[in-house]
Amino acid sequence: MALYLVATPIGNLSDITLRAIEILRYVDVVVSEDTRHTKKLLTHLEIQKPSLSFHEHSTRGELNKVLNLLREEKNVAYTVDAGTPGVADPGGFLVREVTRELPEVDIIPIPGPSALAAAISIAGLTRDEFLFLGFPPTKKGRKTFFEGVLNAKYSVILYESPHRILKTLSDLCDIGLSMFDGVLIKEISKVYEKTLRMTIVEMRDFLEKEKRIKGEFVLVINKDSKSVKHLA
Repeated sequence: MALYLVATPIGNLSDITLRAIEILRYVDVVVSEDTRHTKKLLTHLEIQKPSLSFHEHSTRGELNKVLNLLREEKNVAYTVDAGTPGVADPGGFLVREVTRELPEVDIIPIPGPSALAAAISIAGLTRDEFLFLGFPPTKKGRKTFFEGVLNAKYSVILYESPHRILKTLSDLCDIGLSMFDGVLIKEISKVYEKTLRMTIVEMRDFLEKEKRIKGEFVLVINKDSKSVKHLA
């Protein structure tokens, strides 16, 4: 029995690995953050499997269903909406609970697509060190969060939704990061993928002109590079 953490495409379905397909065919049950997303993928792959959902709002009872499958010596795959489980999603919590409750269960990563890795690969950072902070808090702890971004020694990588990206860019400008260079990637591997390479304030100004902002964003703030264009 094993719990497989299966990375799934973040956009283009062709990005799924051969091993991920093999595991999804092999396991007894597929547990996913959103069964609707997973159903589309499994249908595309012509795979039929029993499914359960496990997300950030799941109850203890729903967690127990997953644990009981493993107690019954079932092989279980866990997938999230997109990318690699355990990165800014409920995957980390599930792994901790399985490790605590069932230490004998093998937990096996099935590597593949990751918005974080994809963003790093095209960011052109001057150093290997970086600080990944996931999604900024929407309310409580937001000020402290951005103070941490300001004081970070390394380049910072954030995720953000289309509904909050403008506010986040504005908050970054307000704390003194407006002149720092960055890379903003939207809809990685999807049809409307777009990459902006400019200062934080230029990103904000660019998006303010957009009539409707769509898609998930990855923002890389290069703490080693400060534009001189706005220093006058």
